[in-house]
Amino acid sequence: MKILVLNAGSSSHKLCLYALGHTLPATAPIPAWEAQIDWYPDQAVMEIKTDAGASLEQKVALTSRRDTLSQVLSTLWQGPTQVLKSPHEIDAVGHRVVHGGQTYQASTIVTPEVKAEIDRLKQLAPNHNPANLDGIELMEKLLGQVPQVAVFDTAFHSQMPDAAAIYPGPYDWVNQGIRRYGFHGISHQYCSQRAAQILGRDDLRLIICHLGNGGSLCAVHHGQSIDTTMGFTPLDGLMMGTRSGAVDPGILIYLMRQGYSADQLDHLLNKESGLKGISGISHDLRQISQAAGDQRAQLAQALYLHRLKSCIGSMLMGLGGVEAVVFTAGIGEHAASIRAAACEAKGFLGLRLDSDKNNNHPVDQDIATVDSAIRVLVIHTQEDWAIAQDCWQILGQH
Repeated sequence: MKILVLNAGSSSHKLCLYALGHTLPATAPIPAWEAQIDWYPDQAVMEIKTDAGASLEQKVALTSRRDTLSQVLSTLWQGPTQVLKSPHEIDAVGHRVVHGGQTYQASTIVTPEVKAEIDRLKQLAPNHNPANLDGIELMEKLLGQVPQVAVFDTAFHSQMPDAAAIYPGPYDWVNQGIRRYGFHGISHQYCSQRAAQILGRDDLRLIICHLGNGGSLCAVHHGQSIDTTMGFTPLDGLMMGTRSGAVDPGILIYLMRQGYSADQLDHLLNKESGLKGISGISHDLRQISQAAGDQRAQLAQALYLHRLKSCIGSMLMGLGGVEAVVFTAGIGEHAASIRAAACEAKGFLGLRLDSDKNNNHPVDQDIATVDSAIRVLVIHTQEDWAIAQDCWQILGQH
């Protein structure tokens, strides 16, 4: 079975093709073809490679995201990175869909009703759900009736206890579906399962730190999400690349009384805040780190770490202890200094980081010292593989 996976994030779009047999492998296989598109204001940067070693890198002027996505997909069946004779060899398509609301608490085959709900929920995930729906509709255009599966980022958090999920507003909010949904669930679930494999036990209390352009923490107890930092929308919680994270809601009331519209506040909080808003340089922590001596860049990094440490403390209290802390996603996997600073704050708990392991580009590895009371894992998140597995299982059932 050939399964194509589309994973749309806020600043990039990842695509993978998996060729699977009658049984699923225990660990993630190398995709037969994979691509990544990084979105910039006036251009897209594409990187494509195959398991046979062929590769293609290209910068293109940005007309529309759908056109760029279509251009990248065409390299599957033509050009130097061709691995298929035609698009009709694709048996199924899996999509990461960020917001499934209360309607979808598990992956599901895409129908007109599913598409309508994804579209309805776009106001709660404006940076993601429209892109997710766009990918579904493009696949319908290119592949016709090939089955598509929506894999929801909110599903892993759908069983959180009410004390963690319900906001302390009027109770009518509960009836309206205004609650903490949580996101990055595909990544958090994968990392929970991978941590159990690495440590050889599944009775773990974990704090998973998914740190990328978007970021969230998840408290996991025995494989179940019991708390997370993102909420009703992906805007809550940690300071992120362009998103503010949690702020005093009174600030928004104050700005509205000054004349700000809902759309202006949306843009301000989602696009012009976080690392970009404070540093004035970039949403990318790597570029901010290179601005040595810049006061705003230093403030942005200090704020980022302060919010990260504070939220980790909150997760710790909810769990009542922790066996392992997991770092994943772009910053979590690659920024050794962020991992070191976050772990140093937990030294009073007996956590000891092995600096050599931490600085040596660890992948799916425990980087704590032998005598550390808490394990520290760096896990390469495999959202695409998790999506492909869900597709394989759901289509097998049908």
